[in-house]
Amino acid sequence: MKKLVSALMCSAMVLGCFAGCSTATSGGTKVGVSMPTKDLQRWNQDGSNMQSQLEDAGYSVDLQYASNDPQTQLSQIENMISSGCKVLVIAAIDGSSLGEALDMAEDKDVPVIAYDRLLMDSDSVDYYATFDNYKVGTVQGQYIADTLDLENAAGPFNLEITAGDPGDNNASYFYQGAMDVLQQYIDSGKLVVVSGQTAFADVATASWATETAQSRAENILSSYYADGTNVDAWLCSNDSTALGVENALAANYTGKYPIITGQDCDVANVKNMIAGLQSMSVFKDTRTLASQVVKMVTQIVKGETVDVNDTKTYDNGAKVVPSYLCDPVFADVNNYEEILITSGYYTADQLK
Repeated sequence: MKKLVSALMCSAMVLGCFAGCSTATSGGTKVGVSMPTKDLQRWNQDGSNMQSQLEDAGYSVDLQYASNDPQTQLSQIENMISSGCKVLVIAAIDGSSLGEALDMAEDKDVPVIAYDRLLMDSDSVDYYATFDNYKVGTVQGQYIADTLDLENAAGPFNLEITAGDPGDNNASYFYQGAMDVLQQYIDSGKLVVVSGQTAFADVATASWATETAQSRAENILSSYYADGTNVDAWLCSNDSTALGVENALAANYTGKYPIITGQDCDVANVKNMIAGLQSMSVFKDTRTLASQVVKMVTQIVKGETVDVNDTKTYDNGAKVVPSYLCDPVFADVNNYEEILITSGYYTADQLK
């Protein structure tokens, strides 16, 4: 571990840390939390959960949102380091765009935790905390396979695909996990991608933008489904892209309504799920992830062994980054109340 650990331990002793309570353990250590944007609901929740749990543990938190601009995020992180942040938690806009800031962190002995999006092409990334992103995709793909009963039904069924931002390393994991479930049915002809668009480069959605997903879906629907052909399933990697597809279907489609997958359980999408306009959404409880990251931060500060459960999967091009993977689950109309309301993630009024 970097030289910071010994420095922090000395500082903690001076401040009377390690007295037994969480505030004493953290000693007011300043933690920088860099989030990509406020445009998507999930990042507001991630940032809020991270800040509240870190502050409850006694840390001083510098939380910044970068408006989906990589240069802004780079500058914000450099300012965090210059202002005395001792640990950085970074959810990157573009995983390969922060090399200068990561080099600065390395020079200043500031440990870096990549949050939910892997930081690429740098050996200055100490840890990665995320959900099992490949499993997210397999959950989505398996939901489609199970709901269409692809093992037993004759088919063929029509499928379209909307994936995520190519600048987000997670997007390829979501896509690949789902395709590893569905590809056998595409190869056998039981699933037919009428548009022919199956390669990640063809189905990706820049910035996970709802409007971009909607525009592409409108083009697909007008080009291939205007004659009344049914689309039976639409694999969407997250809720913002699913919302775009749902908007396009509402305006441009008259066939049987398809199965639609999603991820994040955004309020608008859960409402659509309740209304029958979205089939499921993979739920990644950001409270769980925030709790794990706070635990990792404290372990770094105290010079303890940091919890990881994967040391093989996430190669960022410069190193395999030790990772902690949380398990995702999915919510649908049958279980959303238990998963989202009973758990306290949302109130019932928020989903009306």
